[in-house]
Amino acid sequence: MPIQRRLPKRGFHSPFKKQVAIIHVGDLNRFPKDTVVEPQILVQSGLLKKEGTVKLLSDGELQHPLTIRVHHVSKAPLRK
Repeated sequence: MPIQRRLPKRGFHSPFKKQVAIIHVGDLNRFPKDTVVEPQILVQSGLLKKEGTVKLLSDGELQHPLTIRVHHVSKAPLRK
């Protein structure tokens, strides 16, 4: 019997799982003041590997105002 049939099968990997890239507020300080930050700009700057769904989390502080356009935002960054 082949080895792939003898070994136990474990877990489940959904083919429909959505990949979400996470960006922290503190990582956005590299952009100049009053910049419009979008997923395309995040890929160009090297914060993301490829363009897709982006979620903003509240780790860190912003030193200057920015306009941020991402797909999902947690509640804490909205207050910052």
